[in-house]
Amino acid sequence: MIREDFHVEPASWEADLADLRAVREPVFLVEQGVPPEEEWDELDAKSRHVVARDRSGRPIGTGRLTQEHRIGRMAVLADWRGKGVGKAIVQVLLEQARSLGYPAIELHAQSHAVPFYASLGFAACGDEFDECGIPHRTMRMDLVPLAGREPRAPAPKPEARTLPVEDRDQALAAIAQLLADATHELALFTRDLDPALLDVPATLEAFKRIALSGQRARIRILVQEPRKAVADGHRLIALAQRLPSAIAVRTPVDEHDLQYPSAFLINDRRGYLFRVLGSRPEGEGSTYAPGRHAQLRELFDQAWERSVPCEELRPLAF
Repeated sequence: MIREDFHVEPASWEADLADLRAVREPVFLVEQGVPPEEEWDELDAKSRHVVARDRSGRPIGTGRLTQEHRIGRMAVLADWRGKGVGKAIVQVLLEQARSLGYPAIELHAQSHAVPFYASLGFAACGDEFDECGIPHRTMRMDLVPLAGREPRAPAPKPEARTLPVEDRDQALAAIAQLLADATHELALFTRDLDPALLDVPATLEAFKRIALSGQRARIRILVQEPRKAVADGHRLIALAQRLPSAIAVRTPVDEHDLQYPSAFLINDRRGYLFRVLGSRPEGEGSTYAPGRHAQLRELFDQAWERSVPCEELRPLAF
């Protein structure tokens, strides 16, 4: 049975630090007596983090995946233990590890938690050891393809085709092409979710297809003015509500990001659509332009790290 009273989403070390601390401090520092200097280490800033949230958006669990191919800092608030939160966090971290091509993953399990991790497919190896005054065992899992599934062949490189955009119809056509080419990932920078372009059935259906494309599905949306979209009942918001593990929405807080005048969409096939003025449909794009795509991806990633989860959508994310 799928629980609907919490969800797990990617977290940014910078933007979501307060939420990560709200879980890790009461669990590790207060309950288990781990010294602060041992809890917070240099790996945190380099790791991928996830956070579990209840229906109201309150953080209830955390975990991280380090560049050393290790899951760690698994913590769930006391009131939520035994309700599947820890299992969901581990599953999301394993999905991330597989998407990064890690051949195996390790973790240091507190000895009492060895049966829990064993039930998820980890195997204990080596003797028990002390870490922060707590008995631990090293556990490992080989990340092999699921039985009966053949490795998927790489998608062919799209044909490079210019996407001129001078009006709404051409903008809709360009968006449709980029969404059709996409396999698992999209990044969208917008002022108000562009209802004339995005709140239309064909576009929404394409977003849904990508969101449901499998474990690697990842749609990130940066929206500068979410309140109007929420008030107008934008249907992309409803889709994000139903699929929070695949669609993440953040709001910029940095003044430069808030005043950024343009809007753009990029997919995971090196295609893009860029509109100089986000309030206008006119722009330019291409189905395959690695250089320009890389520039926009870098701009988006930096703004994403500076942004925070969209407060207006948190009550809807369950």
